[in-house]
Amino acid sequence: MIPFSPPRIDQKIIDEVVDTLKSGWITTGPKTLRFEEELTAYCGNKATICVGSATAGLHLVLHWLGVGPGDEVILPAYTYCATANVVEHLGATVVFADVNALDFNINCKSVAEKITSKTKVIMPVDIGGYPCDYEEIHEVVQANSHLFSPNSKVQEGFGRICVLADAAHSIGASYHGELSGTFADVSVFSFHAVKNLSTAEGGAIALNLPEAFDCEALRKQFKTKSLHGQSKDAFSKMQIGGWQYDVVEAGFKCNMTDIQASMGLVELSRYPASLERRQQIFARYTDLLRDYDWAHCPRFITGAKESSYHLYMLRIRGASEEMRNEIIHKISGDQVAVNVHYLPVPAMTHYVNKGYNLDDYPQAKANYQNEISLPVYFNLKNEQVDAVVKSVIAAVESVLKHV
Repeated sequence: MIPFSPPRIDQKIIDEVVDTLKSGWITTGPKTLRFEEELTAYCGNKATICVGSATAGLHLVLHWLGVGPGDEVILPAYTYCATANVVEHLGATVVFADVNALDFNINCKSVAEKITSKTKVIMPVDIGGYPCDYEEIHEVVQANSHLFSPNSKVQEGFGRICVLADAAHSIGASYHGELSGTFADVSVFSFHAVKNLSTAEGGAIALNLPEAFDCEALRKQFKTKSLHGQSKDAFSKMQIGGWQYDVVEAGFKCNMTDIQASMGLVELSRYPASLERRQQIFARYTDLLRDYDWAHCPRFITGAKESSYHLYMLRIRGASEEMRNEIIHKISGDQVAVNVHYLPVPAMTHYVNKGYNLDDYPQAKANYQNEISLPVYFNLKNEQVDAVVKSVIAAVESVLKHV
């Protein structure tokens, strides 16, 4: 069996977690702080806050922005449901934009067409780890600044639409020589079990705000917001004489623990090597598949962009959704695990019930119907890559020959 994306749990991870358990401090503490500092140094952004998940991070940022009923947030129809769900949680309106034909990212022309005076945030998603067209996104924001109508002090500080990147897939990706975490006003990473860099569950908010904002002060504010609005975290309260604290806002409970951060510290220390291996796997897949007319291989290095190599999202030209599903069934019969990323959000029952229709986003629908994600992980051997490709070729050609 070739699995799809198992976490990299080795002795280094185990030893660091055990060290944390033996330290007597297992919730948010010194290792979380160290992980935040090392993430900031790696990405090159201004400040970082670790949280319990990327979903929680997106929610915290939208809440800080004052997004709520009557506001609109533009995001791609092609994404994981969390991107849209956090907008729903705050009572704001999800506005879907269509995506590009050559990749799975939000289409800037579609974004421009969706902007109104109610638009407060644009949430690009770096699908599969491949960066969005951020330069063009910022140009669209500036071109429509005359429509911006702020309804909170934070929004007034921007004086324009905020660009909040769902960078769940893209830590380590680059755009014009800069790393993910610096492309947008705020970026949010995921460290879920299947991600390139995993803390089992977890995420991080990467602040790279305009000069009008004090990112270090905001880092402290977000730490407070992520822990019930307490003026002190548990580590500070446990110090001698540190029992007194206040609650300065009705915050949330989504802090990262030192157990999670200990995994993250190991993963980050070896992340360049992890990215290199993932790039090799991407290149091998493409080298083996590029000569087949039906193979639409994903972009991963083009011009100013380089992916984080999170998902190898192959598309099968000429395949319908039903044919794609049959291809997956045949590949599974060879004991190879593949996946589909994703059923677009407008096709999910909750959003259908709210009146969204996938047919309104034809490119997202077309991209989904023939997409298959192939296994990518550090310990995947070249022989296994070759076996995956052999299975894919046999399955695709078996199904397409009946067309």
